[in-house]
Amino acid sequence: MWLRRAFFHWLIPAAFVLPLWLLVGWGVFNAGAWAFLWVLFIAIPSVFFGELILALLVRARPTVRAERAVSWWDVLGFTVWHALTIVVGFYLESFFALALVLAIIAAIGLFWLSLWQLWNEARAGASRVVMTTAGPAFIPASDPDATSQTTADPGVFVITERAKPTDER
Repeated sequence: MWLRRAFFHWLIPAAFVLPLWLLVGWGVFNAGAWAFLWVLFIAIPSVFFGELILALLVRARPTVRAERAVSWWDVLGFTVWHALTIVVGFYLESFFALALVLAIIAAIGLFWLSLWQLWNEARAGASRVVMTTAGPAFIPASDPDATSQTTADPGVFVITERAKPTDER
């Protein structure tokens, strides 16, 4: 559980750290001028916005918000994508293209995985997750017949005030 919670807290900082690594890696490993243009105009914005979108998709799920922990699928997907992004930041000519293609495929796969998990939790909307003092609790969906009643509840009494009669003497 601690690993899933650590990933939950890592998602937003990763949106800043990973693009920064691509820039620092360019400087440290002397990637060249064309690589700098690629890093500055394509890699940094795409990793930044991609990470933010994926983090918001993951955090939109009710179970993630309730537990403050991502799923094991998220841990696997983000580990693969982040590792490949770090490998791309080394700019080694022998496997740069392969690492870049795999990182793009991992990001797209992680996007669809996040959408799939969000859709499954939204589709199973017969119950809602709320936090109680004992942990997550599930509230069953309301009965559609109960909400469509047009008559008043027989257990409710309505008391109206009458005007006080004026005292004529």
